[in-house]
Amino acid sequence: MNEVLIEVKNLKKYFSVKMGLGKKAYIKAVDDVSFFIKKGETLGLVGESGCGKSTTGRTIIRLYEPTSGQIIFKGEDITKKDMLPYRKFMQMIFQDPYASLNPRMTVGDIIGEPLEIHNIAKGNEKKERVQELLRLVGLSSEHANRYPHEFSGGQRQRIGIARALAVEPEFIICDEPISALDVSIQAQIVNMLEDLQQKFSLTYLFIAHDLSMVKHISSRVGVMYLGKLVELAESNELYSNPLHPYTQALLSAIPIPDPKISKERTRIILEGDVPSPLNPPIGCRFRTRCKYAFDRCKEEEPVLKDVGSGHYVACHLMDRK
Repeated sequence: MNEVLIEVKNLKKYFSVKMGLGKKAYIKAVDDVSFFIKKGETLGLVGESGCGKSTTGRTIIRLYEPTSGQIIFKGEDITKKDMLPYRKFMQMIFQDPYASLNPRMTVGDIIGEPLEIHNIAKGNEKKERVQELLRLVGLSSEHANRYPHEFSGGQRQRIGIARALAVEPEFIICDEPISALDVSIQAQIVNMLEDLQQKFSLTYLFIAHDLSMVKHISSRVGVMYLGKLVELAESNELYSNPLHPYTQALLSAIPIPDPKISKERTRIILEGDVPSPLNPPIGCRFRTRCKYAFDRCKEEEPVLKDVGSGHYVACHLMDRK
């Protein structure tokens, strides 16, 4: 499908911080990010902790109000609209399955609450729908009367997925849905998300640290660094031909199960720490850790450009080739 379901244009999310003596500064968590997601595809979003991945997802669904920019859903600008009617179409699966479920509500009430809010089902119809959703995510209908603390982490994440599916959304933001789970459970959850995507024609924004898992599930992958999108390409293209020095460093860190290949491979070690988003470097934000940086990187911020076949890179090295 080529229809664009959701588009983000020049999205910014700044958080104000008091610095003392009445002064204010701003954490530029998401700074001028643009991308689109086509109907039925999965866009992966990767990067180090603190790069702005989760904030991007939360701002798209308006859990955080954007500082500026546009969020366009099915051709309609929803940046400043009342979000309640759109919650039916856009849902989120949260990172922490322990914190994202109300411990005082039964599982049946947690999954059934969206059905009541959106006037989809009540009474026996709601009860049947909740049982159907539980079976859909691999749980028993008997689990509806239990509380979240009675479940394992993987089961709680399944409950979170059932809640997200309750209103039959078209777009789901998966905010690191497997990072808090055991490795043995992660594959089960990812496989289930893929099955549900095919069954219900879902569109995902999949935010994660696990680069190999992102490659497995994503159609395209975007790489973020310090609030900026630095590279975006089709999954196979990005992993076989990374062009941004930061992407190259990230991919070199992926463990390879074959010890011989792993020994021969060169690991790129990034020097220094990630700069503070309160005071990001002028010019290219990655220049302080990039061995290829030259004078232009200090003076001019690189723009995300298409270097061919939908492969976008924000790096001045591309102009030297």
